[in-house]
Amino acid sequence: MVEDMGSTVPRRQLGRALRQLRTEAGVTLDGAADALECSRQKVWRIESGLGSVRGVDVRAMCQLYDASQELTGALVALASETKAKGWWHAYGDAIPDWFELYVGLEQSASRLRFFYDSMIPGLLQTRSYARAVYQHQLEMTEEERENQVEARLQRQKLLARRLPPPPVLEVTLSEAVLIKTVGDSPTMVEQLRHLHEVSERSRVSIRVLPLAAGLHSGAVAGAFVMLDFPPGNRSTPEPSVVYSESLTGALYLDRPDEFASYERVWKSLNRLALDREQSRELINKLIGEVHHG
Repeated sequence: MVEDMGSTVPRRQLGRALRQLRTEAGVTLDGAADALECSRQKVWRIESGLGSVRGVDVRAMCQLYDASQELTGALVALASETKAKGWWHAYGDAIPDWFELYVGLEQSASRLRFFYDSMIPGLLQTRSYARAVYQHQLEMTEEERENQVEARLQRQKLLARRLPPPPVLEVTLSEAVLIKTVGDSPTMVEQLRHLHEVSERSRVSIRVLPLAAGLHSGAVAGAFVMLDFPPGNRSTPEPSVVYSESLTGALYLDRPDEFASYERVWKSLNRLALDREQSRELINKLIGEVHHG
């Protein structure tokens, strides 16, 4: 596994396995916390893949859930992989816990699908656009804003990496995102040019959902990201996940029925969106309009 991917995938795999063992053993979160003499929050964090896990905790959980010796050994070994640190750890508080998990998954994905209806996704933002976005975070200091911008630009290196190959990136943007001024006109011209440039890459597809499409299923779903993962070395690949963010946290939806719902929304958006070439033409036209506006 590439160092940059850190420990995210092993943490999720371990969390899922422990949650499944607990459920099969008929033990509640509170019951597990009592038996292990720790907080409910700690058990929940481990099961959610939100931090590194000590082998001694995994062993205690496996014993409580009556797991086989072989499975216990495998999960304790997996716990040692949860300590690897990705590049984003260097940014500390600039990346909250719930988003840190997403960044690790993004680095590990083989395919990313974005639907954004209110702004350009962070992976495609220019520095000026990102700065303008963070100006609206009133509770941040100037230094904190700069840290956020730097972390966002660092994430974008994913699209230019050599090994493993960068993920296939498919983005569907509401036309409103391209028309809305973030920052000022020069910021928007630069941002639209950047989108036009990136859309020329073979592994990137940027499609625009025109305003003329009217009300659509994306309006109900809101902005979301769908992440698919490569098969990897283990027999079962990491399950696909939908990430949906709010102001203070995020949802990670990985149950097959949840993912299928978003898959249907994605297909319906694709039917309404302009194709890649038409989208590029529209972006180009808007560059001219903003530039001379």
